[in-house]
Amino acid sequence: MSTLADLLSRMDDPSRPLLTFDDRRTGERVELSGTTTANWVAKTANFLTDDLDAGPGTRVRIGLPPHWLRYVWLLSCWTVGATVATDSADIGLSGPDLRADEPERVAASLRPLGARFAEPPEGFVDVGAEVPGHGDVFVPLDPPQDSTAAVDLPGLTATHAELLTSAVPCSNRVLTPPLTIVDDVRLLVDVLVGGGSIVLATGADDATMTTIAVQERAVRR
Repeated sequence: MSTLADLLSRMDDPSRPLLTFDDRRTGERVELSGTTTANWVAKTANFLTDDLDAGPGTRVRIGLPPHWLRYVWLLSCWTVGATVATDSADIGLSGPDLRADEPERVAASLRPLGARFAEPPEGFVDVGAEVPGHGDVFVPLDPPQDSTAAVDLPGLTATHAELLTSAVPCSNRVLTPPLTIVDDVRLLVDVLVGGGSIVLATGADDATMTTIAVQERAVRR
């Protein structure tokens, strides 16, 4: 059986948009194709293994708000075989609030294009400064197996195989409001299995969501 690490490589047309982020509070809009997403995932996976010694058995807490980087980090953790968890984590990923107390603490500024913090975050590794310098291709020394734990979250504990077999394949371009990380896990796997894509809109009221759905030719979640 394949694993979650194989999903990006199985895309029929990686040139198509996979992740779109539309922040109506700041005006930021980012669109990542399958190829661009895979590039970010490879760099992040190399950062996780080379700098943080992550691999199967490592627990990573993704403490980001709904954002395109949250999807990238989910895929990156699964690529190296790490488990996305909420507690007893070895690595804590924080947003600009710098809230993490894990042994390894990293932070993302959430500035456009994944840019680094304007000032180095004290006590944290700045992923915006470190990730871009890593390789565009990731070759795992210890690849995940279908029995590898993928998530250990409130309401959802599952292996790679369990997430894949429980997926509801989605071929639509799906417009979604901010979700919990558990819902993000399920949506991400569903669209990758089904060949769909995600449009995440933040800071949008109901009327604006309707407008975005038309603009993006997306189906509202």
